[in-house]
Amino acid sequence: MSERDRGPTPPDGTAQPADTVLRQMGGPAGFVYSTVPVIVFVTADAFLPLPVAVGVAVATGLALFLLRWLRGERLVSAVGSLLGVAVAAGIVAWTGSARDFFVIGIWASLAGFVVTSGSVLARRPLTGVIWNALHGGTHAWRSDRAVRVAHDVATLAAASVFGSRFAVQQWLYLADSTGGLGLARVVMGTPLTVLAALVVVWSFRRSTRRLVAARR
Repeated sequence: MSERDRGPTPPDGTAQPADTVLRQMGGPAGFVYSTVPVIVFVTADAFLPLPVAVGVAVATGLALFLLRWLRGERLVSAVGSLLGVAVAAGIVAWTGSARDFFVIGIWASLAGFVVTSGSVLARRPLTGVIWNALHGGTHAWRSDRAVRVAHDVATLAAASVFGSRFAVQQWLYLADSTGGLGLARVVMGTPLTVLAALVVVWSFRRSTRRLVAARR
């Protein structure tokens, strides 16, 4: 792996876990790439027969995958995006309904909301569990009130994103508004993800300062 792929290294020589997670997801460009097939599908569906619109969306997803592969980006995120488009297209081909292009994302949002909000109710906020696992699972992070509160806030931020996505997109799904679903997917996709990611990064760095750096 080249230095460009690794990203900047902090002065202590260790990569920030939150930054590492974001890079594994493909970074900001990965979020943008994931919205392009959605825009293409909704646009094509407005002017072309549904089977053709599905084919155009899949072709777009494949073209973006090849582009990312040729640019040397991480294959995990690129393959994930392509599979997402392919599965969504397969569901549409099976049901014959354009709105079902979004059904996986809708129910994934509900699952994300249940998991994140449930972890806070259980007093084990998910971001804290992840942070501790990335640091060897040896830190008593729940005993530090400031750290626990930071992860409560970060996990609730993620829960808010998941919950709002499900509520809005499920309503549009029941209203059979394919265009509205596409718009909601774009508007509530990258922007909300970036905002939640910033809160998660803040909680990770706060935890590292209090539980790792302070003990060196």
